[in-house]
Amino acid sequence: MSGADNVVWLGAPAFPQAARAALADTQLRANLRRATGTIRDKRLAVAAELEDWEELRETAAAVKRHTLRHLDHHLLRLEQSVTAAGGVVHWAADAAEANRIVTDLVRDTDESEVVKVKSMATQEIGLNEALADAGIRAYETDLAELIVQLGRDRPSHILVPAIHRNRSEIREIFRREMGEWGRPAPEGLSDDPHDLAEAARLHLREKFLRAKVAVSGANFAAADTGTVVVVESEGNGRMCLTLPETLITVMGIEKVLPSFADLDVFLQLLPRSSTGERMNPYTSLWTGVTEGDGPQNFHLILLDNGRTATLADEVGRQALACIRCSACLNVCPVYERTGGHAYGSVYPGPIGAVLTPQLVGIGSDIKSGAASLPFASTLCGACYDACPVKIDIPEVLVHLRAKAVEAGRRSPRLPTVEALAMKAAGAVMSSLRRLAAAQKLAGLGARLVARDGRIGALPGPFAGWSASRDTPVPPRETFRAWWRRTRRPAHADSPETVEGKGRG
Repeated sequence: MSGADNVVWLGAPAFPQAARAALADTQLRANLRRATGTIRDKRLAVAAELEDWEELRETAAAVKRHTLRHLDHHLLRLEQSVTAAGGVVHWAADAAEANRIVTDLVRDTDESEVVKVKSMATQEIGLNEALADAGIRAYETDLAELIVQLGRDRPSHILVPAIHRNRSEIREIFRREMGEWGRPAPEGLSDDPHDLAEAARLHLREKFLRAKVAVSGANFAAADTGTVVVVESEGNGRMCLTLPETLITVMGIEKVLPSFADLDVFLQLLPRSSTGERMNPYTSLWTGVTEGDGPQNFHLILLDNGRTATLADEVGRQALACIRCSACLNVCPVYERTGGHAYGSVYPGPIGAVLTPQLVGIGSDIKSGAASLPFASTLCGACYDACPVKIDIPEVLVHLRAKAVEAGRRSPRLPTVEALAMKAAGAVMSSLRRLAAAQKLAGLGARLVARDGRIGALPGPFAGWSASRDTPVPPRETFRAWWRRTRRPAHADSPETVEGKGRG
């Protein structure tokens, strides 16, 4: 399945180029640092309140591992439960099929607009654009998603899509764009958060009251009861899930849980990991349709879009356990400095770096496209420590890097430049004599290109490394030379003696 079919990959520029531009945006970096730091501190505080936090993480990870191993069984059971409760289940192999199903369902109602609950799945398939092509207007009702939509922007965070915007920027967007989408912003709108929220509330209220069709994603779905769950913080989701006559939910197949009882674990982990709250302000659960209460037509679209292919990878499949809490983004030093747009994907940050390449496939050029994303990490491991379902993101990153390098081979019989470089490095490091000589040469070369005590621009293929680093010039005397001179008898640790002992 190609990236064009999946839509999740939004295209060029690739991460290295996009990150370079983002790093130059000082306002963006300030916005990100303030927002991620605040959420990170709140998460740590509320997680520390639970003595069994680590046990909850391990339980959630075990549930997800079990579910992914038996995904076909649980999905069929979910279909049976939803159907028995009066809902209709549709299966979508890719973005194009999912968009076609949603478009047809909306057309069947003779409506030309829908209200939407914040949904990563619908962003992944480009649903808003597909509906617009069909003459149907989709209104985002989440505050941050509304900001992104009015600003003709793209989300940059899983939880807080407008995290890259500050209050002044949001005010200008509201004043400039709200009138084009419905009720205009109040005269004299300030950048006070209360005033901005009130402007959004007034703008959205008329849409909630007249909407006949709503589209949502799903955080979880219980296979045994057919219950679908959406958690949110503003109440817009509750309005969309209860007032319209028709509700269409697009859900990735990995969101299913075996039983309703499993929600006990995940509804403790998700709010603490995402917003730093003990529970979500709004947790909406519904099972099929109920006469006289809520939507009378419920459609559940089970979306594959590359997930089955991901499931086949025994290492990479753990990315499907993600519950979209965004905890990994908030602790990632790379994300904090570049923001989400640099990833060129609906899913930014560490989880996007392992999920996107698998959903769209790793191409042949690791310097561009989704194949560059596994390299957008320092491998510090902070994401693994923060993940509530214990996805070993660093392990998957390294795994995907190997796949990207292998995919980039021009010929399976010819070694890559990187492979030759690693072989040369291995030859140098396997001999203390060669290593000592290489250290001396590297130190001499670094001093030749030094400027103000720092390594300047390196020649040839090393230029990319030196251009993004501010590295001090190494001292004239290496540690080994210093040790030999000050701590050990000269005959005891010469390269020849030490190397000989190592082989013996």
